[in-house]
Amino acid sequence: MTLLISNDDGVHADGIKVLFETLSKAFDAQVVAPSRDQSGASSALTLKRPLSLTRLNDGFFSVDGTPADSVILGLSLCEPKGEGSVFERVVSGVNSHANLGDDVLYSGTVAAAFEGRSLVYPAIAVSLVNRGCYHYETASKVVLDLLLNTQKLAVPSGVVLNVNVPDIAYDKLKGIKVTCLGGRSAGEPPVKVTDPRGRTRYWVGAAGKGVDSTLGTDFHAVENDYVSITPLQVDMTKYNLIDELQKNIRGITE
Repeated sequence: MTLLISNDDGVHADGIKVLFETLSKAFDAQVVAPSRDQSGASSALTLKRPLSLTRLNDGFFSVDGTPADSVILGLSLCEPKGEGSVFERVVSGVNSHANLGDDVLYSGTVAAAFEGRSLVYPAIAVSLVNRGCYHYETASKVVLDLLLNTQKLAVPSGVVLNVNVPDIAYDKLKGIKVTCLGGRSAGEPPVKVTDPRGRTRYWVGAAGKGVDSTLGTDFHAVENDYVSITPLQVDMTKYNLIDELQKNIRGITE
């Protein structure tokens, strides 16, 4: 299997280095990632300037853009080690912090994975539910386990597997749970600061706490030391409201 590895923490992040070191022992892998931290970039694209693709001394490729930019350029312009071959799967991570529940709306890690949703194998986004220990090796080993059992990851085309791994030693994991997304409360308000020139500026507030962490959610799984795998799709249509909403707006449109 040929892998394109990306992330949103940047090409120099520890998580992507450990992931590459782990996966490249078993697979043909190439790293194409943002030149700097792009956390929270979601699926943003750079459309008002050209992008540069730079090969670094370690063989990784650096893109001066977003996670989505990086995967788009990587799939189009880079080749796996085998000449003439193509990438078959995108793996994004290891993100330095969790991507649970509502986080997937903002996550550049998940967005990078979604750019690989039409490849031969389902893309994987992997994040560490950080407790200050930075067990990137644990998360990377979980991904390796999954990839070595590809036949058990059969999902429809377009699906991305969002993997969150507790920040503990590999042998302390209790197993794997397939979950739905939980939910967070509203985020903290912006934090007002003053810059060195005396101007008022604002930091976006911290994410809200998990409020839907019931059994079956990603929050519940990782809180109990299980790996969480949530299958995601682009289509966010609320299908069971289509007929009712159409009925309700007839008086407006007719």
